[in-house]
Amino acid sequence: MKHIEDIILQNSRRGMDLLRRELPRDFCMRAARAVMSWPRGTVLLATGFYVAGHAETDGPAGTLVLARALQRLGFHPVVVTDTFCKGFFEPEGLGVLYLDFNAGERTCRRILERVHPVGLISVERCGENIRGDYANMRGESIRANTAPADRLFDLARGKLPTIGVGDGGNEIGMGNLRDAIADRLSLVPCRTETDHLIIATVSNWGAYGLAAGLSRLAGEDLLLPAGALRTFLKRTVALGSVDGMSGRPALRVDGFPVETEERILEDLRRVCVPAGLDPALRRPA
Repeated sequence: MKHIEDIILQNSRRGMDLLRRELPRDFCMRAARAVMSWPRGTVLLATGFYVAGHAETDGPAGTLVLARALQRLGFHPVVVTDTFCKGFFEPEGLGVLYLDFNAGERTCRRILERVHPVGLISVERCGENIRGDYANMRGESIRANTAPADRLFDLARGKLPTIGVGDGGNEIGMGNLRDAIADRLSLVPCRTETDHLIIATVSNWGAYGLAAGLSRLAGEDLLLPAGALRTFLKRTVALGSVDGMSGRPALRVDGFPVETEERILEDLRRVCVPAGLDPALRRPA
């Protein structure tokens, strides 16, 4: 039987398979077990990556799937993003905090003090790199169009549990592997670390993997139906979201067609929500 990590790392294009050996074999399930141990409360979910004047399609969809899973488990998910994701999550009934591009540490500290999150999760969110800039995969600065959501994770470090999901090296959480990224991928890595790091070929898949791990531990299907995922992606594209590879408003994620997103989701469902699941893993009523 395939592992979650095998599914979310298939068809690797940007070297995430090279980084896998730097992490525990079951890195996704370890993150899922950590989430299950959190006290029920508010979880901040950071997402939204700037591409050519818009937010890319990778990140928000994974965030939605994960938010739905967290809700089923009794958490209160709140999305942290910037104006490029305006209108993506409100129709889904999710709370959203829009962070200003010029927000400083004081603003981020106030958010944490006001919201009192029990944990923070980032899904495809750019973080400041070790050279002090926010940059895309081509090394171009996107600082002017990236709100500093990574500051929330820096402030939470050692005080609140954190998880990062990424697929390149410049995302929040990739600071865990900064040396390996700089050496093996010839990229300038993000400096922000998280307690757990999930790597995937596409960050959405990493978020789906975490939700699948939660499904396995809860003993129930917490994954979003494939049709609902497609509907969400269509709406975000209509609002301006673009494919990260082409920079165009297409129903694609990092160059993969939406059908691939649906297949990954269903593969994870088959692996993590099998018939006759061990009753010992079921969530107490």
